Amino acid sequence: MKALECNSKINFKIAPSLYNDNRSARAFRSKKEEKRYWILLIILIALGAFASYGLLVYNNPVPIDSPSFIPVVRRRVVALVAMIIAAVCQSLSTVVFQSITNNRVITPSLLGFEALYSTIQTSTMFLFGASAFISFSGIESFIFQVVAMVVMCLILYGWLLSGKYGNLQLMLLVGVIIGTGLKSLSTFMRTLLAPSEFDVLQARLFGSVNNADSEYFVIAIPIVIIAAFVILTYSKKLNVLSLGKSVTTSLGVHHQFSLIFTLIFVSILMSVSTALVGPLTFYGFLVATLSYQAAPTYDHRYIFPMALAIGFLIITGAYFFMYHIFNAQGVVSVIIEMFGGITFLIAILRKGSL
Repeated sequence: MKALECNSKINFKIAPSLYNDNRSARAFRSKKEEKRYWILLIILIALGAFASYGLLVYNNPVPIDSPSFIPVVRRRVVALVAMIIAAVCQSLSTVVFQSITNNRVITPSLLGFEALYSTIQTSTMFLFGASAFISFSGIESFIFQVVAMVVMCLILYGWLLSGKYGNLQLMLLVGVIIGTGLKSLSTFMRTLLAPSEFDVLQARLFGSVNNADSEYFVIAIPIVIIAAFVILTYSKKLNVLSLGKSVTTSLGVHHQFSLIFTLIFVSILMSVSTALVGPLTFYGFLVATLSYQAAPTYDHRYIFPMALAIGFLIITGAYFFMYHIFNAQGVVSVIIEMFGGITFLIAILRKGSL
């Protein structure tokens, strides 16, 4: 009897701590966090809209109500559309890639998109000369670059994910090796170019919205809209995939098919962004890292909007300040990459490993 009384007293003391736990299946741990999320998201969207408005009208001699306003700002509109496409592609693809790999340090750049882009541009200059390189533009060249990058990734997925290996880490390792080899090849070809050819090539290898051409939008915009829509509708399944293979399989989700399906759209978004504006190695990582800090949830339905808002604000704000405040048009991508690289190093040092 004394033992039963003792057990009942112990259970009575433990039970309140169990029932007072704040654990919940909701996206946010509290109403306060949810309210802070929506306030921050609205502020970021407003700042992004303000920065894009400044890019269009700041230092513009033509008033906004003039009939000549649109022709004058046509180039600015092209650059702004390119920023939107780059922000959507880089932010969504990086968040998705880090979720399915269950690693918030690595980025889709490990698959060799920038290296393949650099190799295509460099080999064109090296093999055919400056005149062919300059004429290597238009919708045909854009489609060729996008298809080449997507095909490379599909071969990589089909070989290393659906074969006997079925190992995501092995796929990333092979991607790093291929990217390193392509970078070494392009570097070797660049050393053999004439100084004038090297200058022309180097200008295109820098990631910049000035590389974008309005005729690319006919192809790029529909592809990005479809890929982004598919990824956004796939948000709930991404919540499961981020838990790992064993948990995903136990919950009834086909892990291998879902992984390859998601990586296909990641490769499409990254290919479009790289072929349109050039390499942006750490931009997506910077956006994803800030999004995780701003959105205290693992629900991708809330992470994606925050990533899109932050990505658009970073690229529009950087171009506005560098173009119109500091008059340093050529270093925008360098500044973004510098801050992204610093953030990457901080994340590595805090985590202690990849």
